[in-house]
Amino acid sequence: MLLVDHIAEFLKHLKYERNVSKHTLRNYKSDLDQFVEFLAPAKEDGSRDEVPVEQIDNITIREWMSELRSENKKKTSIARKLASLRTFFQFLVREGVVESNPAKLVTTPRIERKLPTHLSMEDIVRFIETPDLNTDLGRRDRAILEFLYATGMRVSELVNLNLRDIDFKEKLVRVTGKRKKQRILPFGDPALQALMYYLNEARHEFLQNSPPHERDDQAVFLNYKGTRISERSVGRMVDKYIKLCPDVKDISPHSLRHSFATHLLDSGADLRDIQELLGHARLSTTQIYTQVSMEKLIEVYDKSHPKA
Repeated sequence: MLLVDHIAEFLKHLKYERNVSKHTLRNYKSDLDQFVEFLAPAKEDGSRDEVPVEQIDNITIREWMSELRSENKKKTSIARKLASLRTFFQFLVREGVVESNPAKLVTTPRIERKLPTHLSMEDIVRFIETPDLNTDLGRRDRAILEFLYATGMRVSELVNLNLRDIDFKEKLVRVTGKRKKQRILPFGDPALQALMYYLNEARHEFLQNSPPHERDDQAVFLNYKGTRISERSVGRMVDKYIKLCPDVKDISPHSLRHSFATHLLDSGADLRDIQELLGHARLSTTQIYTQVSMEKLIEVYDKSHPKA
């Protein structure tokens, strides 16, 4: 089998056996395609030289890392591509194609861990209340912002919500996260009210904008064409309201999730409970929010203590 054939088998493994998200699968494919292009650039006729996978060693991978650095790629991007290679070669080791994983011998670039961007409670309220409730799009956008902050769910989880996933009486929602893992999240009255206002006053209007055979009757959040909203559309929507809310800068849809976790921790919530709500597989991923809160404590100390 050629290298590209092994990559195709690996991507099938990720999709059907590990149940990775479309976004993760797309990243793996992109990283490995770039590695193939480095090893055997496409010729004018579209063909490539054959690359025996058994001949790829840690020196080859280091040369690719060096080329990426010379192209001024971000350290985070280089680290992700190296991680993709490690996972790919580990798959080949398990399948008996190669004896060892050459990517394990390559050092990961040292990356400064950035603290997640979050908003203060006052700013998050002001930001969420920015959409114009006199318009159908404004009602939908308000419901999206309320729901993201109320539940801490990922944008990918929000756009995949169906009406049957929501228990309106108990104010609970079932979300499907990474690797198809499901969890139940509570939400409060403000999110419920915004959601009901959107469902009763706006969603039906969106459905009317699409032919019956194209409508997504089960999707909770729709675009103006009457089909399921995309992650990219949510990102554009957030960017639009950032411009309308001058006190809020440098945030993304994910910032609502970060704000959710930080505010829970500041209010005394247990870290393991926050881990469960966020759907993190490891507690170490959730622990970054303790650093966020510590920064806030230090800032308060510096401003308030007479001998700080």
